[in-house]
Amino acid sequence: GIDRVNDYYPIGGDALWEIDVFGRISRGVESADASIQASVENYRDVLVMLQAEIALTYLEVRTLQERLEYARSNIDAQAGSVKLTGDRFKSGLTGELDVRQAELNLASTESTIPALEIRLTETLNRLDVLVGEFPGALREMLVEPADIPSPPMEVAVGMPAELLRRRPDIRRAERDLAAQTAQIGVATSELYPRFTLFGDLRLEAFSSGDLFQSGSQSYTFGPAVTWNIFAGGRIRANIEVQNARSEQALLFYEQTVLLAVEEVEDAMVAFVQEQERRDALARAVDASQRSVELVEVQYRTGVTNFQTVRDMQRSLFQQQDLLAESEGLVAQNLVRVFRALGGG
Repeated sequence: GIDRVNDYYPIGGDALWEIDVFGRISRGVESADASIQASVENYRDVLVMLQAEIALTYLEVRTLQERLEYARSNIDAQAGSVKLTGDRFKSGLTGELDVRQAELNLASTESTIPALEIRLTETLNRLDVLVGEFPGALREMLVEPADIPSPPMEVAVGMPAELLRRRPDIRRAERDLAAQTAQIGVATSELYPRFTLFGDLRLEAFSSGDLFQSGSQSYTFGPAVTWNIFAGGRIRANIEVQNARSEQALLFYEQTVLLAVEEVEDAMVAFVQEQERRDALARAVDASQRSVELVEVQYRTGVTNFQTVRDMQRSLFQQQDLLAESEGLVAQNLVRVFRALGGG
């Protein structure tokens, strides 16, 4: 810098270089680089979690919409049964009990609509917030029901080594371990002397015009050595601390790997098993639909009573509702597989 005191003009600067004989600086840089990489992996991990949550919420929207469609179609069919039993009662072909059972069945199904609508609204609002919008922003886009996406029957998981490379939380734990391991080197280097070179260059003159003349130059240069000879106990204690922290980081890394493998295994089993459950429920829905058709014919011809019709209609609605839930779970479980694998 330049300073003027009573027509005295000094310009100068100094510098200090440490010679990294025992690796203190290089190990410190290594630790800092690993910490930065761990922060990047932490960001990626959050991003994977956010994207998975958005996908899961979207699938929940489509699942609720399909459940509502099943509920409304059953309401239409059961309203027809109420009219049928009412007409038969007026004609003297059946008793009032059939009418009341039909009304009970219809009211029970109608009662499911408000709860599903509430959940649908809450889920849509949640999706808006997840994508950074105010509640209601995506309603117009998603208000029209659409099919639940059909996932593939099989998913290639890959080798365990690929899992270690893909999951951000594992990479983050590994980088944290590397950063902490490097700190052992930094702490150990404190046992040894530090070698530094210092330099000082100045231009001094009583006139600004003489600042850059040869006679105005002055400099100093030389080595320096510092050594914490009397702090050996403290330094060794710090080395032990850094070793203990490295052991903790290693255990955390191993635990992260084990939990990741567990999460993948659980997600894959849930995906496969839910497909089997969905297929069984689809067969149950087909059987229930055929049963309702047959029992309604039997009721019209007087072969059976309306209680049988009511039971079959209830069973159909229950199986359809379970099927819609299962179809949504199959797709959601695939998202969980991709999340467990570190991204799709």
